[in-house]
Amino acid sequence: MPNSTQRSEGPRRFYRTVSVTDEEGGFAVALDGRVAKTPRGARLLAPTADLARLMATEWDAQGETLDFARMPATRLAFTAIDRTAEVREAVAGEIARFAEADLLCYFAEGPASLIARQETAWGPWLAWAERTLGLVLIRARGVHHQTQPPETPARAKALALSLDDFALTGLAFASALYGSAVLAFAVLRGALSSEAALDLSRLDEAFQEARWGVDAEAAARTALLQAEARMIGAWFAALKSPAADQATM
Repeated sequence: MPNSTQRSEGPRRFYRTVSVTDEEGGFAVALDGRVAKTPRGARLLAPTADLARLMATEWDAQGETLDFARMPATRLAFTAIDRTAEVREAVAGEIARFAEADLLCYFAEGPASLIARQETAWGPWLAWAERTLGLVLIRARGVHHQTQPPETPARAKALALSLDDFALTGLAFASALYGSAVLAFAVLRGALSSEAALDLSRLDEAFQEARWGVDAEAAARTALLQAEARMIGAWFAALKSPAADQATM
């Protein structure tokens, strides 16, 4: 058993070359010419060549051992392929719960400058959600739970279930990242960049940091969130690429 000073290593890299190939059913990440597999043994196939390339870049960047912590798009694809098809209702339900307690609905009780900043930043996206998604969201002050109309989570769930497994998986990831189904849908639909959505979700934290400063732990956490935001933005952008793309890498 390793002691606390030892670092457990992942599996050794077992391939030399990484490529993207056009296969029946999608675009594959190929390792030494063989289609990579998910943890459950399914073929690692993406619906678009761009998404396969995004994953292939992660595989190609690995060193002597595989570090799946540095392969977020691949891990998300594993989830989409191995799990989402079996639990679509549950995944959509998670997104609906974020709509029931959406971060953008919870305005501060003070100070006035923070409330004004929230109104300017969040108000337009609540209006967008009602206009574009049909999600009616009631605002609250403070942290006490605000009950939303029952039609709101039902509508969010229906919208989520209309997506394919890869988009649904990405939407669930983004909802958790932002604490907001509204921001996740906005990024999915290309109405908002993933980085801008993260900034909106961190508005309160940024306000406090501007007043009191940022410690190293908070800075590291923010950097991690920014990396996740860049990944999910690339994920959604790759899903929008033409499915008939030629797979070249």
